[in-house]
Amino acid sequence: MPAIRVLPDLLVSQIAAGEVVERPASVLKELLENSLDAGAHSVDVQLAEGGVRQVRVADDGCGIPRADLPLALARHATSKIASLEDLERVASLGFRGEALAAIASVARTRITSRTAAQPHAYRVEADSLQVQPAALTAGTVVEVADLYYNTPARRKFLKSEATEFAHCDEALVRAALARPSVAFQIAHNGRVSRRLAPGGLERRVADLLGEEFVGHARRIEAAAGDLRLTGYAALPAYSRASRDAQYVFVNGRYVRDKLLAHALREAYADILHGSRHPAYVLNLEIDPRAVDVNVHPAKIELRLSATPLRLPPFRRSDSSPISGPRRTSTACRSPSRWRPTWTWSPRALARCPPPLRTTCRRRRRRRSAMRSPSFTASTCSPRTARGWCWWTCTRPTSASSTRS
Repeated sequence: MPAIRVLPDLLVSQIAAGEVVERPASVLKELLENSLDAGAHSVDVQLAEGGVRQVRVADDGCGIPRADLPLALARHATSKIASLEDLERVASLGFRGEALAAIASVARTRITSRTAAQPHAYRVEADSLQVQPAALTAGTVVEVADLYYNTPARRKFLKSEATEFAHCDEALVRAALARPSVAFQIAHNGRVSRRLAPGGLERRVADLLGEEFVGHARRIEAAAGDLRLTGYAALPAYSRASRDAQYVFVNGRYVRDKLLAHALREAYADILHGSRHPAYVLNLEIDPRAVDVNVHPAKIELRLSATPLRLPPFRRSDSSPISGPRRTSTACRSPSRWRPTWTWSPRALARCPPPLRTTCRRRRRRRSAMRSPSFTASTCSPRTARGWCWWTCTRPTSASSTRS
């Protein structure tokens, strides 16, 4: 058996890079988090060849002092936490102090920065760690070139240039939704693809998800104890075939949490078809001490405290923001601004999705039973009546009101 040995620092950093730097989008995510933690009001991103050739992020944040530039590339060196108490209530996006070191171990990295108190900027390169004077108005510029140049085996796992750029663009979208007051710009191969001006959340959501999403969404403003939920949740009429329009943030950090995803899915359980997915942009503000973000290398997952999580606006009731208006008359008619999704007429029956065309999900009634006089809107979900299938519908009191 080989003897146990201490690994060299470069190899340790490259092992850590395997967890932190999966692709160019991972590099961009870490650099964007550093810019936002530095208090930047404007962030400019330039990519080349999907981010493999170059990832350049420039911001107007507070900058890095000259003496701290070499430490910025050292492993486990950070200005965001200093004790276990700071880690337990961390509020910054980054806190481990290993991202830049991991990136520098698999790519050519250079940092140029200037603080307000310095007469000019300084630059440091990861290869030499020599600090030299440079020209920069304010803020910090991080340039990452030739990703995986020293580990060519990792490059073969990367996808096409278009795919890698799409992942980078998604990383910027998440950061932009979390901080609508910050201006963002991203360019790929010299061509600007997104330019986002600072503003409110509604304007930012409209710029990124489209005006149609905002038109079908409801503003969420709710609080319960130490929890506060804000954002936009789309009505079921704006359902999607995939989860591409689901963004959940906890204290401004984009996360993928099973508990939150289940709670949101249950909110749409009675009003959304099983094969469709809801769309929402929500931010949950909670005491940082009740959240453990140090459970995933990319800090994209978290662990909530043992206190049961209750989301009051998503309890299924007539007053739920995503339920939409409900009529109280016995005639099952939709408001004029709604449009029928499917019909039960013979001509349009082929357009009905299979679960609704064949059986009722609740009582598994056949189609013939659905068209019988005894069928009511309360026996099927989504509720159907008067020959049409609506997302929300009142319960008729007589059999005559349910027939076409």
